[in-house]
Amino acid sequence: MRRELIKRVLQSAEERSEIQVAGWVRTRRDAKGFSFLELNDGSCLGSLQVVVDEGIPGSEQLKQMLTGSAVSAFGALVASPAKGQAWELHATGVSLVGEAPEDYPLQKKRHSAEFMREIAHLRPRANLYGAVFRVRSRLTQAVHRFFAERDFVNVHTPIITASDCEGAGEMFRVTTHDPLSGGGKPEEDFFEKAAYLTVSGQLEGEAFACALSNIYTFGPTFRAENSHTSRHAAEFWMIEPEIAFCDLEGDMDLAEEFVREMVREVVEEMPEDFALFSKFVDKGLEDRLQQVLTKPFVRVSYTEAVAILEACDESFDYPVSWGENLQSEHERFLTEKHFQAPVTVYNYPTRIKPFYMRQNDDGKTVAAMDLLVPGIGELIGGSQREERYDLLKSKMDEEGLSEGYDWYLDLRKYGTVPHAGFGLGFERLVMFVTGVGNIRDVIPFPRTPGNCEF
Repeated sequence: MRRELIKRVLQSAEERSEIQVAGWVRTRRDAKGFSFLELNDGSCLGSLQVVVDEGIPGSEQLKQMLTGSAVSAFGALVASPAKGQAWELHATGVSLVGEAPEDYPLQKKRHSAEFMREIAHLRPRANLYGAVFRVRSRLTQAVHRFFAERDFVNVHTPIITASDCEGAGEMFRVTTHDPLSGGGKPEEDFFEKAAYLTVSGQLEGEAFACALSNIYTFGPTFRAENSHTSRHAAEFWMIEPEIAFCDLEGDMDLAEEFVREMVREVVEEMPEDFALFSKFVDKGLEDRLQQVLTKPFVRVSYTEAVAILEACDESFDYPVSWGENLQSEHERFLTEKHFQAPVTVYNYPTRIKPFYMRQNDDGKTVAAMDLLVPGIGELIGGSQREERYDLLKSKMDEEGLSEGYDWYLDLRKYGTVPHAGFGLGFERLVMFVTGVGNIRDVIPFPRTPGNCEF
């Protein structure tokens, strides 16, 4: 007999005489002559109640079937008289697959997020984290489907690179030299030059967009920022589409359409898991996500946004000034209080944006955009890229970035085209649709300053 997932069993339309399930025990309740096992296999939030009568094969092991132990059971699926569950399994046989002693850390009680991070190898068995990682999986599939339906080509950009897309310099070095023995010269290293873990696949993505028209990357990226906030990690995943023959307006159109589609995927296609987040994680989550689904996205220039922030009565921790980056508190004010809708801010000051963004005719701003959402602030950052050779080279010379970027300039020399794209931190998207407030809780095994466990 083949084991069935509990998710499928709970969706049964009628009673069945013989099925087999397997999972981990959440609870066991003993009564005179029989016991109840609550089994969950991670395929869904729900568990299946298994009724085990004394004397059936395997019942002699019941006392060892403690919380956390793995159990296989077979028998008849029947309508349950208990409130809140449609089905239960009347077992004709059970088997202890893997024992869990009484010191199993995930007993059925509330645990702090900090404790759960210490047992990241076990936390997927908890309701909240099982739901988070099912959502993460579903969104991964939705990302690929979204771009495939729009004829985008998936490109695997390199993880090891010699270029710094952002110009920030906060990169992890890749080397075969032993730092304890004094290291060595870059030209004597494996790649015969300094090499790093990538912070973005954008530059390589541009090369493919200038050949295949519409592409996207979806892979791991790395930032060596010594940041201990709830929104930063040293290793995370990025989604980066790049579109040829496209301007900033087309870029904003795609970003807004993408966010709306990802939200719809979770709200409409994962109702059971979404209900858990709405009830126990963030009671305002459903209202915020409905804003994304039902309200038009507002578009406002950076200059207009600064004027709104300067004119409001809000007391900010960080002062608002034209030419400075908008902080999270500013972004959330715009989305949650002023417009009460998702907001796309565009045309940012040149000096606070990277070299590759297209210069606007005013000489002060670039064709950049950030998509802001309630509860998070910035979710997406993008721009139209500078396609004009002379202007791009001048900007790169100004920032000392010419060496090693000849290939990037070649894209502007040989058949240059207007093109645009954006970047979205995947974990931030998962945080937004689940209401989970810390990036460490939406990554299976988070890498943060001082933490590289598991």
